[in-house]
Amino acid sequence: MSQDTQNTLPFASILGKKVEADFDGGNVTTDGGVLFLRQVESDVRIISRIVSCLPDRRHASYVKHPVEEMIRQRVFQIACGYEDANDCNDLRRDPGFKAACDRLPLSGEDLSSQPTMTRLENSVSRTGLYRIARVLVDGFLASYKDPPEAIILDIDDTDDPTHGAQQLSLFNAYYDEHCFLPLHIFEGQSGKLITTLLRPGRPFCGKQVVSILKRLVAYIRKAWPHVTIFLRGDSHFSSPEVHAFCEGNRVYYVLGQAGNDKLDALGRPLLEQAQKLYQETQQKVRLFESFPYQARTWSKPRRIVFKAEVTPEGTNPRFVVTNLKSSQASFIYDHIYCARGRMEGFIKNHKTYLHSDRTSCHKFTANQFRLFLHSAAYILLHALCEKGLTGTQWAKAQFDTIQKRILKVGARVRELATKVKFHFPTSFPLKDVFAKIISNWAAAYS
Repeated sequence: MSQDTQNTLPFASILGKKVEADFDGGNVTTDGGVLFLRQVESDVRIISRIVSCLPDRRHASYVKHPVEEMIRQRVFQIACGYEDANDCNDLRRDPGFKAACDRLPLSGEDLSSQPTMTRLENSVSRTGLYRIARVLVDGFLASYKDPPEAIILDIDDTDDPTHGAQQLSLFNAYYDEHCFLPLHIFEGQSGKLITTLLRPGRPFCGKQVVSILKRLVAYIRKAWPHVTIFLRGDSHFSSPEVHAFCEGNRVYYVLGQAGNDKLDALGRPLLEQAQKLYQETQQKVRLFESFPYQARTWSKPRRIVFKAEVTPEGTNPRFVVTNLKSSQASFIYDHIYCARGRMEGFIKNHKTYLHSDRTSCHKFTANQFRLFLHSAAYILLHALCEKGLTGTQWAKAQFDTIQKRILKVGARVRELATKVKFHFPTSFPLKDVFAKIISNWAAAYS
């Protein structure tokens, strides 16, 4: 087959006329919505913050692609659903991405290729990574016009399977595979990302969690001295070291607590009461109580909230440990602890829809840098939803929906003497939403 034949796609005829398609459309981008990401970055400046942490040691006379341009290209591509560095080879000529990276879309030089991008990913030092972790927190702090009264640190990890010779890839018995365990910390009320840290595939110990919280809490308190901080997490973050740190640093915590024989015995009377009520009503029963409990490794008794639940599927007892004194047990469990379920959605946006598990480099530092780039894409999309899409049905949409409906929109691109024009389809059904984004963004940053 000739090249022309390969590029022609035959379809069913219409009223006797052949229908063919080809890839000779010219100056068209399939990601016209990337212009919104450029606008978001101009105000949020998370990419600029990251670039400030990365000294460019290349000889100036040989530099064709500035570091900021390369990171813009990579982060914008991730946000639009192109998670692999290989995608740079095809998208480096895309007029939409070139314009988003401040190059003229038609006459400007092409963007970086995959080898150039991979060299950048593998060049970042541990010092640079530490600085990037700090500027992610700086970006979180800067996202508030005024210090909030309280914030919730939602903390959780997730498995990141590995399939090669990646450094610090370890076998995890719980997931039954070799993996990393990246740690995610979000603000639980807003969904704003605070930081993400790549971790080896072994479970956390209490001292490791405290070493992270110690730096993070001190850094936040330096900017917001009077903020109330809550820590919320699953049972594997509940340890005597974490409890003691929170109690000694004015941090409230609500953490899942794994059951044991002693806890089961303390909760058995309430569970038996719940079973009796279920037998009488044949309806789901949920009862709550709290009691003091001290494990052998704990320095003092702490408050345990116990949920005794009986459903047609059987019993479902759950324990939570907290240093909240006055709140009712049912409120702590239902309205504080269970609200951490939103964290699953935050991680889903980060991992599933932005594909932050593409940690296939050999060097651990390169994979951590990749994770930070995906985090930057999360920050941009979250800001687009929070500020640009407020007042629309898309404000709470998951990131895959934002990509499909807002970002991945075809546009014909023209470069004129005094302007660059993007022509979106006349029949585009969300043209009013696009106008709303521009209006909302201007109002938010006026």
